[in-house]
Amino acid sequence: MTVLSVDEKGVDVVYEGTEFRLEKELIEEATRKNYPDVTDHELLKMIEPNPSLSGEPRRIAEILA
Repeated sequence: MTVLSVDEKGVDVVYEGTEFRLEKELIEEATRKNYPDVTDHELLKMIEPNPSLSGEPRRIAEILA
């Protein structure tokens, strides 16, 4: 299970017991989107090879609101 903790400057991730941070600029470069428009599903796809996506995707702007 992957755990995402989103803030205004990036995302803290715990993936398979490893903790790391994805900075806002890296996420924008990888997705070619503005940070607030990136969804949690897109973040999971960046981290996991075959993520289990359930529910509606949520934009970072919605998560931070």
